[in-house]
Amino acid sequence: MNIQGFSFSTVEAAIKKPGRKDLALIFSEVPAAAAAVFTTSSVKAAPVLVSRDHIAGGTAQALIVNSGNANACTGEPGMKVARETTALIARALDIDMSAVQVCSTGVIGVQLPFERISNSIPALVDGLTCGTLDDVAQAIMTTDTFPKMEACSAAAGGVTYTVAGIAKGAGMIMPNMATMLSFIITDAAVDPAFLQKAFRTAVDRSFNAITVDGDMSTNDTCLILANGMAANPVITEGSPDAEAFTSTVNSVLLSLAKLIVKDGEGATKFVEIRVSGAKDYSDAKRAAMAIANSSLVKTAFFGQDANWGRIFAAVGYSGAEADQSLLSLHFDDVCMASKGVYAGDDAEARGTEILRKKEFTVTVDLGIGSGTATVYTSDLTHEYVSINADYRS
Repeated sequence: MNIQGFSFSTVEAAIKKPGRKDLALIFSEVPAAAAAVFTTSSVKAAPVLVSRDHIAGGTAQALIVNSGNANACTGEPGMKVARETTALIARALDIDMSAVQVCSTGVIGVQLPFERISNSIPALVDGLTCGTLDDVAQAIMTTDTFPKMEACSAAAGGVTYTVAGIAKGAGMIMPNMATMLSFIITDAAVDPAFLQKAFRTAVDRSFNAITVDGDMSTNDTCLILANGMAANPVITEGSPDAEAFTSTVNSVLLSLAKLIVKDGEGATKFVEIRVSGAKDYSDAKRAAMAIANSSLVKTAFFGQDANWGRIFAAVGYSGAEADQSLLSLHFDDVCMASKGVYAGDDAEARGTEILRKKEFTVTVDLGIGSGTATVYTSDLTHEYVSINADYRS
């Protein structure tokens, strides 16, 4: 990966337990245009509140993130830790405190041990010369079983730039946003207003289109930094290179979002839910998310039970406009029902074979309009219960 002007570092701060890197730093050599999307939960972690204030000016230069402790529901002591962490990083890097983003992930309701962070910051800053983005991806993992990374290059005005990203997330995955952290960096020069617009659109079609278990977190953060060090002509809305930039960001975010679903806690299936023929996009998204979040549908996927009726039931209660006499359903290319009527035992046998696959597509046509939406989900397994029954231990 060739991306200019960014450096990375990770250290072991033993925030939850010793034996792994759990504190990470991303630093841009120059101030970067920045945009972020945070959890819509009314219960927001201290780092979310601090970062939201800091990024209001549209620029950032550093990100410090820890795993093992969410610093959520920790009151004023938690806010103090988040603020003081950004102050220490700003001082060590000789940048403004408002240029520092701070993120946390892990157990909710436990005070974050500030001294472990403050004692680790000198080594964290010193390590910027030798770290990698992959190191950061590994340091932010909690119940993830693998680090999640993606990178893609494009060109603007004949100058090549790169968009790279990492993410963490496996459980409590549900918009808006999912329980996840994702950090996107690019050396492209991008107009800040256009960056905001392109990024929010990409988030809506990727991280806001996945669900593992229907739960939302207190810490969800998705951040993009564009430092311009590729020295390309500035990409603005309507410029010749705007579409390519948007497409590249979309591609990176969607790839990361799919990796989160594939790593869903205990998941054995990756399922693409496509809804077409809806009144509009909002109705299509509403129906798709109802299917993807249904525990009955997800357990049927796990059991490889072609119980198509559960899918129609989810459409019915989703709030989307629907007429059961117009509904059709496919598992991959197998028609399970048409015009609201069961396609027969042979179709069920073939549909069951589709559900034995690790990845498949469920397509529902509402038969009403032209609205379409796609979301991504996993099955619901015994292992999911086991993981979350003793998460804090």
